[in-house]
Amino acid sequence: MLFAEVRKMAKDLGVKVGRVKKVELIREIQRREGNFPCFGTAEGYCDRYDCAFRSDCLAGRY
Repeated sequence: MLFAEVRKMAKDLGVKVGRVKKVELIREIQRREGNFPCFGTAEGYCDRYDCAFRSDCLAGRY
C-alpha cells in the first residue's frame, strides 16, 4: 500500500499524520480500528486474514 493511501486512512480515522514513519502510522491505524498493532512483526505467518496491511507486512514492504 502506498504511503499516501496510509496517510489518508489515518486522517480519516482522526490520526495526526505529521512526520511519522509508515510503520508507526499503520500501527496507530490498527489501534484505532480496535486491532492489535502488529504491523511489521510477523515472521512469515499471520492469522489476521482481514487486515488491510497483511500483504505488505508479510512481504516486508515497510
